Formats: sequence, C-alpha cells, structure tokens
Amino acid sequence: MNRITVAVTQPESNVDILNNVRREVNRHFRDKKKAYMRAKIEELETNSKIQNIRDLYRGINDFKKGYQPRCNIVKDEKGDLVADPHIIVARWRNCFSQLFNVHGVKYGRQAEIHTA
Repeated sequence: MNRITVAVTQPESNVDILNNVRREVNRHFRDKKKAYMRAKIEELETNSKIQNIRDLYRGINDFKKGYQPRCNIVKDEKGDLVADPHIIVARWRNCFSQLFNVHGVKYGRQAEIHTA
C-alpha cells in the first residue's frame, strides 16, 4: 500500500497541512493516471498490430471511460478516515454483522443469520 507522508518542519496551521496533503494526493493520482494511459495506449497499439480486433475494441471502450481512480479509505464510527486494511476489514465486518443481525461470528462461512 502506498502511503503519502508530509514532512512538517515548523509549526503549520491545519489548513496548510491539509493543502500539502491535497497537493501530494493530486500528484499521486496524476502520476497513476499517466501510467495507466501509457499502458492502455501500448496495449491498443499491440492489439492493432497483431490484428486482435476483439481486444482492440474492448480496449477502446475502456479507454473512452478514462482513468477510474480507486481509493481504499473508510470512515470509522467517530468519523475519522481509516486507511489500514485490517481496520477497514474489521469495520466492514462490524457494519455487516449489525446489518444482518449476526451474533458471535468469526468467519463468514460459519455464519447463521438470525432475523427478527
């Protein structure tokens, strides 16, 4: 998992810190988008050269949709952002156990669903 760190050299206001984090995140997603577009163009060129028409048109349709950034961030009960995968899984487990009213379940395969 990529982590974005911002070095704080002197006391800064929360607004300055937030703006620095936003810049870093925008830079990160811009770089990801450039890499995605380069790879997609190379894939389309390869499919065109080898006359693989079906994959060529699939790639063109995906290319029209553009880059779809994915982000694994979830808010906890307090409203704070959580980016750790283990905490995210625990949060989803708690959310769905409350939603489905499942009690005392360690794994999803052993679940018995009790409804009201």
